[in-house]
Amino acid sequence: MNLELANTLSLWQWLILGLVPPATVALYFLKLKRRPVEVPSTYLWHRSIEDLHVNTLWQRLRNNLLLFLQLAVVALGMLAVLQPGWRTHVSPGKHVIFLIDRSASMQAADVSPSRLEQAKRQALAEVDQMASGEVGMVIAFSDTAEVRQSFTDSRAELRRAIEGIQPSGRSTSVLEALRVASGLANPSTSGDVDVSQPAALYIFSDGNFDPVTGFALGNLDPVYRPVGLPESENVGIVAMNVRRHESRPDELQAFVRLQNFGSRQAQGDLTLEVDGRAVDYTRFAIAPGESHAVVFNLGVLSSGVLHAHAAAGDVFALDDEAWVAINRPRRTRVLLVTPGNPDLQRGLTTSAVQEIAELTLADPASLEDEAFVQKMATGQFDLVIYDRCGPKQMPQANTLFIGRIPPSGGWEQQERQSVPQIIDIDVSHPLMEWLDLGDVDVVEATPLRVPPGGRILVDSNRGPLLAISPREGFEDLVLAFPLLDHSAEKGMIYATNWVVRRSFPLFVFNVVSYLGGRRLSGAGESYLAGQQVTIESPVPGKTLTVQTPSGHEIALPETTGGKFTFQNTDELGVYTVFSGGEVVHRFAVNLFNAAESDTRVKPRIEIGQTTVAGQAAPRTTRRGIWKLLLIGGLAILLLEWYIYNRRVAV
Repeated sequence: MNLELANTLSLWQWLILGLVPPATVALYFLKLKRRPVEVPSTYLWHRSIEDLHVNTLWQRLRNNLLLFLQLAVVALGMLAVLQPGWRTHVSPGKHVIFLIDRSASMQAADVSPSRLEQAKRQALAEVDQMASGEVGMVIAFSDTAEVRQSFTDSRAELRRAIEGIQPSGRSTSVLEALRVASGLANPSTSGDVDVSQPAALYIFSDGNFDPVTGFALGNLDPVYRPVGLPESENVGIVAMNVRRHESRPDELQAFVRLQNFGSRQAQGDLTLEVDGRAVDYTRFAIAPGESHAVVFNLGVLSSGVLHAHAAAGDVFALDDEAWVAINRPRRTRVLLVTPGNPDLQRGLTTSAVQEIAELTLADPASLEDEAFVQKMATGQFDLVIYDRCGPKQMPQANTLFIGRIPPSGGWEQQERQSVPQIIDIDVSHPLMEWLDLGDVDVVEATPLRVPPGGRILVDSNRGPLLAISPREGFEDLVLAFPLLDHSAEKGMIYATNWVVRRSFPLFVFNVVSYLGGRRLSGAGESYLAGQQVTIESPVPGKTLTVQTPSGHEIALPETTGGKFTFQNTDELGVYTVFSGGEVVHRFAVNLFNAAESDTRVKPRIEIGQTTVAGQAAPRTTRRGIWKLLLIGGLAILLLEWYIYNRRVAV
C-alpha cells in the first residue's frame, strides 16, 4: 500500500498558508510593555500572572504546550489540504468466478515464464485479496470447460485449484465456460451456496477467441484481464501433409505452409526430419501477414515419422513444430459373398487390388451360419460385398450391395425398369474417379430410393443406379442392377456389358481402396488437439495401448469389434500404438490453428451485447484520510482551548 498525495492549492496559496506556523510562533516571542501597579484585589494573584507582565517587546521562548498544540492543528490542516490517501482493492462482491484460459496460445512466452503462468499468478493475487465471507470458483477452459473448484470460501482450496491448471494444445472457445459459470451463478441456488446475487466473472486470457453471440450474462459481472503483450511477433506452421508425387507416383512429397502473424518481416530456417534424421533444410523470409509454402521431396518412403521444425526466434514455440506419421498400409480384408461371379472375382484378384487387399470368398448359405455371422459382427472384415444376396443384420464394415438393397438404413427399390440410360455421374466422388460409363449398357434395373444423407453417384433416365449412404461410422454402396442374372430357362446370363468394359476393373479398385479404408494418397495420419481418433486393431479382440508424446501409456477399451476410440489428444506430437508390445500404428497431433498462432492479445472481448475492455491491473479505489485529519485538528483545537482555560482559571 503506497501513500498518495493530491495537491489542491496553487503556489501563492501555499505561501500564505506557510506563513501561519511562523506567525503562531512569533506570537509567543511578543510581550506588551505595561507599568506595574499594585492593587490589593490582585495582589494575591501576583505569582499566577507574573509571566504575563513583561517590560520588553520580546522574551525568550519557553516550552509551552499550547504552542505545540496550535502548531499541530496548523500541520494537520496543511496535510489535509494535500488530501493524503492510498489505493485499495475493490471487493468484487460475495461471489467470484475465475475463468482461466489454458488453450494453446497461452503457452506463448512473451511474458515470463508463459501467459498461462502469468494468468495463474494474477488469479492467485485476486484470491489473496478476497475479503472474509466471499466465495470463489475456478473454471479452466480451452475449447471445453472444466470446473476445477466449486464455490468455496477456502483460499487454500482456490489456490490449489489454480496452481493445478496445466496447459493444452487445444483451440479456444469461451462459450462453454460462460455457460457453466452462468448455470452456477444465475439460478437461485447452487448446492448449499446461495448465488442468486450478481457474481464477479474474472476472465484471464489473451482473448484469442471469436465474439460470443447468443449469450446473456445475466447476474455475471465480467472483468477481462488480458495476459500477454499487445504486439507479439510469431511465425507458425499452419499446415503439413504428404502426397504422392504427380509425375512419380511411387515417391512422396511433404508440403509445409508457414504464416507470419507479426507486423514485421520474419526470417528463419525450416528443417525436415524423417525418423529423427535431418533430410532437408531451407531458409524462408515471409512478409507481415503473408504465408509461404515449402515442398520437400521424400523419394520412396513406405513408413516413417516426419518432423518439421521452424526456427524464427518468436515467442510461441508450439506452432514451430509439426509432425506427420506415415504407416505401412495393412492389406484390406475383403469378403465377397456370392453364388458365383467369375467377372467380379477376376476384378478383385487383379495385381493392383491384390497389392492392397486380401480376398475371402463365401457362399450365401454362410449367412445362416451363426459362427460366420459372429465374425461379421465383430468387424473382422473391412469391406463386405454382397452379390445378389443380403444379410439379416448389417455387418460392422463398409458394404457393397449388387442387385440388392441393405435390410436397414432406409433404402428402397422402385419398380423394375428395362434398359435405363445413364445420364449423369458424380465424378467428384473418389469412387467415380477416372470412370467413363458412356459405353455401359444395362438390361434391367430396379432404381433406388436413397435414404436421407445419401449421395447419388450414377443417375439414369429411370432413377438412381448407384448410390452411397453413411451408417453409424460405416458407408453402404448399392448398385441397382446385377452383373449376372439367372433364369430357369436360360441359366446364367449377363445383365450388363459393364464387366467387359475398361471402367469395370478401375471401379472395383476404387471400391476396395475407398470402402476398404486404404486410399493410396500417400497422406500421413494427422489430427488436431482434442480430436477423437479411431484406431483399428490388426487382430480383432486384442487390446491396444497408446503411448503419448510425453511417454504416458493409456490402455484402450474396445468399443466396436476391432475398433478403438482414443480421445486423450491434448498433447502435440506423435502417438504410438502398441499391440502385444509391438508397434502397430502411429498418428500425429498438430496445432494447425491460425487463431492460436496469432498471438496478438485482444484489448477487448465481445460477450453477447456487452463489450468488455481489458483491465491490466486489479480494480482499485482511492481511500482518503483528509476528513480524519480535519477531525483530528478540531479535537486538538478543543484540547488547546480547554488547557488554556484551565491555566487561567487556576
